[in-house]
Amino acid sequence: MDRGSVLERGEEVRSNRRPQAAKPIDLARIERAVREILVAIGENPDREGLRETPARVARMYAELFGGLHEDPRKHLQRVFTQKYDEIVVVRDISFASLCEHHLLPFFGRVHVGYVPDGSIVGLSKLARVVDVLSRRPQVQERLTVEIADLIMHELNARGAGVVIEAVHTCMTIRGVRNQTSVCITSALRGTLKEKPDSFLSLVPVGGVMGDR
Repeated sequence: MDRGSVLERGEEVRSNRRPQAAKPIDLARIERAVREILVAIGENPDREGLRETPARVARMYAELFGGLHEDPRKHLQRVFTQKYDEIVVVRDISFASLCEHHLLPFFGRVHVGYVPDGSIVGLSKLARVVDVLSRRPQVQERLTVEIADLIMHELNARGAGVVIEAVHTCMTIRGVRNQTSVCITSALRGTLKEKPDSFLSLVPVGGVMGDR
């Protein structure tokens, strides 16, 4: 594998990474905006059932978008020296994110794999990377690529692979209102792109809708 190409790709990931916000989420501003939305749709934000809604929504957004204020690289900094050159796979990492087009949830499972090159990372750290990157306004395609490139670069891995299966509520509850659609995306890097079956054969695609 061409180490130079891996490093170049890693630097590209760094340069394209969205900057971390300098200040915390403005809860009061979100509250005012939600109140305006309630008025705009013809509701009364002062009635009992809606009186606390702006504050609840503000706290919810602070939680769902908390990944904007975290650097996922920190979870891949501590590695352990280990002579192992086969695939490491963590399957069925659950996630939920908000589509940046409608701010509606999409959710499902992430399957992550990588081929170490002399060092390994704690398995839970892969799930933490997924969590941080998903708690931002996202699209599934970008989320898939971000996870793969981050693992490839930060772990200096020989190969990396990511498959995401997700249900998008922007399709299930609005627009086309298709209740059974599932979106599957993949990103393969290095040796796993050269031999994709070595990773994809270990990933149980299907069953996000609960039919497994």
